[in-house]
Formats: sequence, C-alpha cells, structure tokens
Amino acid sequence: MTELICINCPQGCHLQVSPKGDSWLISGNRCPKGVAYGQQEMRDPRRTVTAVMPCENPEHPLVAVRTDRPCPKAMIPAILNRIYHSYAEKNVKNGDIVLKNIDNSEISVIVTENI
Repeated sequence: MTELICINCPQGCHLQVSPKGDSWLISGNRCPKGVAYGQQEMRDPRRTVTAVMPCENPEHPLVAVRTDRPCPKAMIPAILNRIYHSYAEKNVKNGDIVLKNIDNSEISVIVTENI
C-alpha cells in the first residue's frame, strides 16, 4: 500500500493506494478527483514546473515562468536546466512562449510575470 496526499483540491485527502490487477484501489478520498489523482500519480506522475528565468531586460532581470502543462516528473531536472541556462528576450510579456517543445515533448515554457 502507498499513501498519498491528494493535491487536486484544498481538502488534501490522505489517500491509500493498493494495486488491484491492472489498476489501483484508491480509498480515503472525499471526492472523485482523489481517485483520478491516485490513478494518475501511480501510473505517470506529472507536475507543472515553475521557476525564474534570466531576462535580457535590465529593468526586469528575471521573469517568472511555468510549463504550459504538467510534465513527467522525470523531465523536471532537464526542463529546469534549460530554463536556467536560457535567456528570455527583452520585451517578453505574460503568456509569451520562451522555450518551445522541449525535447520534442510538446511541453513549452511560458512567461507568467516580469520580476
């Protein structure tokens, strides 16, 4: 059995996850989102990556960025490495793509705020 804390809503349910054939038996959830979260977390855990990226604009030397979708946890170090070793253009604004299709994954990094 594996224990997880569901992050899909503010309740933070403590889930118990046990293998059941090709699937997983999920208990401890207070809503259906907990079951979906537990299944996804056991099959292919994913996270949205947030970070700051250097920017060529001296007035805003950093921009806050995030991935445009959750990415496999195994990709997080490579994505962060690309972010930290890249520079956003001088005039980027919220929603602009600064890194596109990282490692052919269809995951891009977008600006969320100029800092």
